[in-house]
Amino acid sequence: MDTGGQRGRFITLEGIEGAGKSTQVAPLVEALARSGIDAIATREPGGTPEAEAIRALLLDPAYRSLGKDAELLLVFAARAEHIEKVIRPALQRGRWVVCDRFTDATFAYQGAGRRIGSARIAVLEDWVQGELRPDLTLLLDLPVSTGQARIRGRSADRFEREGSAFFERVRATYLERAREAPERYRIIDASESPSATSAAIRRAVEHLMA
Repeated sequence: MDTGGQRGRFITLEGIEGAGKSTQVAPLVEALARSGIDAIATREPGGTPEAEAIRALLLDPAYRSLGKDAELLLVFAARAEHIEKVIRPALQRGRWVVCDRFTDATFAYQGAGRRIGSARIAVLEDWVQGELRPDLTLLLDLPVSTGQARIRGRSADRFEREGSAFFERVRATYLERAREAPERYRIIDASESPSATSAAIRRAVEHLMA
């Protein structure tokens, strides 16, 4: 695909556990491909072998006692690898990047969930990302009780074992950030069926494709 030297677009999907972000990444990439847009799918933490190793540590329930500052720094260590080796090169080649979670998740999970001050997170955001920010963030929103019901019965990772109060703080911060930056966010009702959610996502990205 000839991009004419234009930078690609960066789309992120966010939401609490059970919102269906991971389910929606592939359909979005496929929809973009049908429109002639070359896009890649990736995730955070992860995206490179090194970052995936950090992800495994962060999600492993065996490390439940990991300190919140160490957790935050590991998240950004994985992000630094991901940006340098996957996200920025793809965007520079004109490819679109669809990412399951990015820094909004850090403000929600480590910031609100772990109660780390947002100013401290913002310092790391600027250091690791420079001016890189998503062009569009799709917030897949649903009640905490609905999300927890969806993940009930599966083997819970380190974050999924947190209680309802934790996820209420996470959801509230996501919604607050969406209200503060309506030009970047689109809130998607994730309580609907996967097909209805996919359709809403496709409508939400149309303005980037114009």
